[in-house]
Amino acid sequence: MASFERPIIWVHADCLTPTHPGLLAYPDAPAVFVFDEALLADWEISLKRVLFMYECLLEMPVTLLKGDVAAQVSAFARQHQADAIITSDSPSPRFREIVAKLRQSMPVTILEVDPFVDYDGHMDLGRFSRYWRTAEKYAFDVREP
Repeated sequence: MASFERPIIWVHADCLTPTHPGLLAYPDAPAVFVFDEALLADWEISLKRVLFMYECLLEMPVTLLKGDVAAQVSAFARQHQADAIITSDSPSPRFREIVAKLRQSMPVTILEVDPFVDYDGHMDLGRFSRYWRTAEKYAFDVREP
């Protein structure tokens, strides 16, 4: 992993944990989470999910913002005179789009996360309930023989 003098940590919804790899690698770096205004406006995530995310974020040393994710993370990086953005990996196509925008102005390092489940088949990420139907069997090792 490259070493940076003034990175910021971008925490996103796919890695809401105090053991976020960026927070562990750079414990003194400022961290930010942005509630994605586009997802909130279109009700693509439920109020229950927003509350769950907020409760997780209360356990983390992050600044909470709302708006366009790439724009807010970039502004936060400029505000802190950062030389890089550190984040954790995500399977989300939207994540890849945001990273591409961020990389137009600053280096972005994506750290690997220990997977929640050991499964390399297709996971439906459209709804948590569909994801959980598959993941639960592997998370608790309750697969049928």
